[in-house]
Amino acid sequence: MIKIKFFFLLCLLLGGNIFHSQSKLENDSLKEFTYLDLKTKFDYYYYRDKVNECDKIARYFLKKAKGEQNKSQIAEGYMLIQLNSSFPNAIKYIDSVQAISKSLDKKTYPAKIYLMRGNLHFKFDHLKKALDDYILALKYAKESKNERQIAFAEINIAFLKNSIGKHKEAAKIFRYYLSNTNALYDIERHQIQQSLVDAYIEMNKIDSAKILINSGIRNSLKNNDQYNYYKYLSLSGYSSVKLGNYKIAENDLLLCKKYFSKDVTDLNMYYTLFVLGKTYIGLQKVDKAVESFTEIDAMVTKTNNSFPELRDVYTYLIDYYKSKNNKEKQLYYIERFLKVDKKLDEQFKYLSTELPKKYDTPNLLHEKEQIINDLKIRKVILYLSIGFLLIVIVLLSFFYSKSKKTEKKHRKIAQDLITSIEAKNIEVSNLISLQKTDIIKSSIVSELPSNELETDVIIENKDNFIEEVENKSSKTIPEDVVISILKELENFEAKELFLKRGVTLASLAKSIKTNTAYLSEIINTHKGKNFAAYLNDLRIDYAISKLVTDKKFRSYKLYFIAEELGYNNEQAFSLAFKKKTGTTLSIYIKEIEKAHQFSDNL
Repeated sequence: MIKIKFFFLLCLLLGGNIFHSQSKLENDSLKEFTYLDLKTKFDYYYYRDKVNECDKIARYFLKKAKGEQNKSQIAEGYMLIQLNSSFPNAIKYIDSVQAISKSLDKKTYPAKIYLMRGNLHFKFDHLKKALDDYILALKYAKESKNERQIAFAEINIAFLKNSIGKHKEAAKIFRYYLSNTNALYDIERHQIQQSLVDAYIEMNKIDSAKILINSGIRNSLKNNDQYNYYKYLSLSGYSSVKLGNYKIAENDLLLCKKYFSKDVTDLNMYYTLFVLGKTYIGLQKVDKAVESFTEIDAMVTKTNNSFPELRDVYTYLIDYYKSKNNKEKQLYYIERFLKVDKKLDEQFKYLSTELPKKYDTPNLLHEKEQIINDLKIRKVILYLSIGFLLIVIVLLSFFYSKSKKTEKKHRKIAQDLITSIEAKNIEVSNLISLQKTDIIKSSIVSELPSNELETDVIIENKDNFIEEVENKSSKTIPEDVVISILKELENFEAKELFLKRGVTLASLAKSIKTNTAYLSEIINTHKGKNFAAYLNDLRIDYAISKLVTDKKFRSYKLYFIAEELGYNNEQAFSLAFKKKTGTTLSIYIKEIEKAHQFSDNL
């Protein structure tokens, strides 16, 4: 719509924070203000089309910058002063900025110059040149990676799209920058939101438009921002017209007309008068509609601005005066229509041709290139992922195979242990039976004196034992001590005293009335291992046998089994078991259960 086309393009790129506490420029001196303060004041008045106040600030700003020979601020001063100058003077001011900018920040210039040129050409309805300037501004902004300038260039191009009826494309850009950039100030977000509302209304997306209108009105009331409040109210009026709620629209738009008419130069009057005219047509108040459209013609005659909706304005006025048989007025509006229509037709054709060529197509090509690059990256990631997955599968397969082999090996060890324990148990049983038989036989052999037989056996065993001790013992330990300690160790093993918790070399030496040196040396010499290994082997050998023969013991939790064997915790027992046997405790117990189940089935 009209307001969107003219007003927003003029406001963007000023870049200052606009505040709303002022109502008019004070007459006191501007000398106390900094450059930033002056720009903020300028923005406030320019935003409200206060031409005289803007001109006063801009001229003082430029004078101050020249006096201080501050090139960057001189450039800013020229940019401010051109905004309210005639077209020839404004072009000269922008040319002056271009000359100065050669020594200024390359991230800001020349994109800022082309944005200003584009806004100037748009202001004076040179839409062809405006588009070309925005395209150049976008090019330089992208090269310098200036997000704020990229946003302004694309938003201004979206305004052009909206002005020639490409509302869907314009809305896409407005939505993006309303949601996805931190480069804009709040006031600029208001402008984009209002432009998006306008596009939604033109697309008949009234519900979406209403949501944004209501949020805008709430924020404006909250911040006591009358100017934005009436702008949203005028949009609300247009949405009511689209819905056929003409009376509601009339009430809203008359309030807007009263507010904006305080300043005859305020371009929001175009929008308000046009929508009000449409409202009166809906209410069949023909004279009121003609009054609104005549006011628009008077404003257009002064500014020489044009917009697509002017065709509706002039055709309505032509038909009205034709019905009144007023040839003079009819001829006047026909001439106005032909002039405007020719200009609009030229601009529409140019923009419809050049926008796709200079903006849409390059964007699509860039998007295509990005998609191709994304696909390449995805392909690389896919290949890497597949490669990584294959490596993981191979490693898992390897470790699984290795674990299976290890498990098989552990099962074999466990089975061999079980077999050896069972064989040993059978051998012990046979030995006991044999001993019983020998006892019976010995009682029959009466011709040999029993004392003689026993004496010969004892002497023979004693001689063998002493000979073995002499061979193995160190010469430093007396033989009788060695024999005594070995007998005590036999007793230690036979009575299963090794199962007692807290058994140490010192405690055992004390219990058998010897010293640790003797005990340690004898264990090393006669048992072939140190005390810790000796104690551990006794416990594990006990466990190996006990687990096979005692089902109740086997059913205990690991913690209790470890405690029963004299270990402080189950981890120590499990590690000791695996180190001694070469298999794990869990596999050993599992294989015992299997063996017993197999025996039971037989």
